[in-house]
Amino acid sequence: MSEPDWVEHAVWWQVYPLGFVGAHPAGRENGGLRQLTAWLDYAVELGVSGILLGPVFAAETHGYDTIDHLRIDPRLGDDTDFDALVAAAHDRGLRVMLDGVFNHVGRGHAAFQAVLAQGREAPTASWFRLTWPAGGGAPEYADFEGHGALVALNHAEPAVADYVTEVLTHWLRRGADGWRLDAAYAVPAGFWATVLPRLRAEFPGAYVVGEVIHGDYPEFVKESTVDSVTQYELWKAAWSALNAGNFFELSWALERHNGFLDSFVPQTFVGNHDVTRLASKLTDAQHVPLALVLLLTVGGSPSIYAGDEQGFQGVKEDREHGDDAVRPAFPAEPAGLAPYGWPLYHLHQELIGLRRRHPWLHHARTKPVHLTNEQFAYAVTDGSRTLIVALSVGAAPAELPVPYGKSVLNGAAELKRAGSADAAVVLPAHGWAVLEA
Repeated sequence: MSEPDWVEHAVWWQVYPLGFVGAHPAGRENGGLRQLTAWLDYAVELGVSGILLGPVFAAETHGYDTIDHLRIDPRLGDDTDFDALVAAAHDRGLRVMLDGVFNHVGRGHAAFQAVLAQGREAPTASWFRLTWPAGGGAPEYADFEGHGALVALNHAEPAVADYVTEVLTHWLRRGADGWRLDAAYAVPAGFWATVLPRLRAEFPGAYVVGEVIHGDYPEFVKESTVDSVTQYELWKAAWSALNAGNFFELSWALERHNGFLDSFVPQTFVGNHDVTRLASKLTDAQHVPLALVLLLTVGGSPSIYAGDEQGFQGVKEDREHGDDAVRPAFPAEPAGLAPYGWPLYHLHQELIGLRRRHPWLHHARTKPVHLTNEQFAYAVTDGSRTLIVALSVGAAPAELPVPYGKSVLNGAAELKRAGSADAAVVLPAHGWAVLEA
């Protein structure tokens, strides 16, 4: 494993800045990065140790159509605002991870505009996968998943690797601590293996996470040399198992997760900027805490998507502006939040606190202790330290065996025969518990 030592203690608060401050869609009141700076104390009080930012670079619309990787999006402010945000975060002990889009660029990017203006003779023509028409005119170009506004880069071109390396190192020099590589799965793994060693030569402590949805996670990590990838398998199993009352699906996914942990520590989540909000995805709101318990007790580098800690709702739709509902504007400051979200915020504090007190959970493995459709208990251990987690989606109280469970650390539960081989925990309907073992 290549990840920096500090990542063992990392819990992330993920923010989509353009939506958070009201900069996108257009027409909202916009506080820029200064507004986000006003929320850092809220993040610290939540218990996280890092801020995972969505795109902050100059872009045409939603941020993933970058037109200048070396300039802060004017809708968010400027370099001074970025420097102030990073300094304020670091003053509070918060790391800062940036989101970089290097599979494609927006049509307005200078490198592509040069192609449109100068044709085949443009010095950046080799940056793109172009097909020139026989009769002249603008070329056809490879794009990202059918989106004509997103022009795919040619990752076989050395100048593209040089450009990406320049961007990555530029913002690390400006104070960033790591990178999320958007659509990393769409880029040849060998491209990252060319770029990232050059980055680490100057910044050995930088953390790099690749967005990967399907496929062979360990093989991608090995070939690309990223530190981690997004664990979409576990995200899917979490909400699906809770909705279906089928913990066998979750147990299977956790066994897969154990295998991933043999070679890298995945970036784990139960919500992010690209998917329907957890509170909307789950058919029973009583199961939101169970998903959170899972996230914060299994191996991984967990992230909380801003707003999920308040129970925000929002459904992603497959249409133009279909992401807007899951990327809403936030109040100018936390005092503007609705009162009914704070109990869930406090539960996040409690469970993130548990995670921070047991940093070994970062690389721990799980093992089923008791498994039925509606009840699941698993031991999570690093070989010398163990916790037992008990979950129930049943509509009635349930008793689960938790051998050698010593005490209830978190959750409303009754422990019987504590410390013995036949110890058992009684959970309320839709209940959960974390036990010392």
